[in-house]
Parts: sequence; structure tokens; C-alpha cells
Amino acid sequence: MPRFGRVLIRLTIAALLLLPIGWPLTAWGAEMLTTEPERGQELFSAHCAGCHVGGGNILRRGKTLKLAALERQQLASPEAIARVAAEGIGQMSGYARFLGDDGAEVVAQWVWSQAQAGWPAT
Repeated sequence: MPRFGRVLIRLTIAALLLLPIGWPLTAWGAEMLTTEPERGQELFSAHCAGCHVGGGNILRRGKTLKLAALERQQLASPEAIARVAAEGIGQMSGYARFLGDDGAEVVAQWVWSQAQAGWPAT
């Protein structure tokens, strides 16, 4: 085999071996490296915290994400919170398209854990 052919083969092999290093992390499922609670917190920060800072509500004082308010509104479960996050309720629009396939459930689990703990992660 000519010298050029061997060099070309070695360069091709080197490029293929180095390809995963330069490939975008999301193509390799990097979002899966985050834990569910971290992902829930990230989704909340990106899509909910604008109105629900620290579990409160800057628009309607009584419609907070605090445990007592969730119980009063009969939303005291991750399933109920996920439904509201996805579909909306009252003046609040649904966020299903922004949260992604399982985002409403993930953010609801995080919100529920924060409500039960008195919103310590503010």
C-alpha cells in the first residue's frame, strides 16, 4: 500500500476516535446527566419562577405554590400540579409545549417537594 494510503487510513481512524470529543453533548444525551430534581429546578427557574418566585405568586397573592395554598385549591399532589403546569388554570396559561414531553411531571415533583419542605431552595 502506498505511503499516502496508510497516512489517509490513520488520519481517518484518528478522526473517528476523536469525533465523540467534538460532538455536541446533547447529541450524546447530555441532558440525561442531570438528575430529575435538578431538571425540575431548572425547568421551574426557566418557565415558572418569573411569577412564582420562592413558591409565591407576584400576580395573585392567594395562588401560591405553598403547601397551604395548594391544599386550599385542591392541588396538593404532583399529578394535580403537573396538570396545571401543562394545561394552565384560571389566568395562568399552560406550559406543556415549553416544558417538553415529561417536563410538567418533573417540575411538578420538584414543586411538590419544595412545598412540603416550605420552599427552602429559593
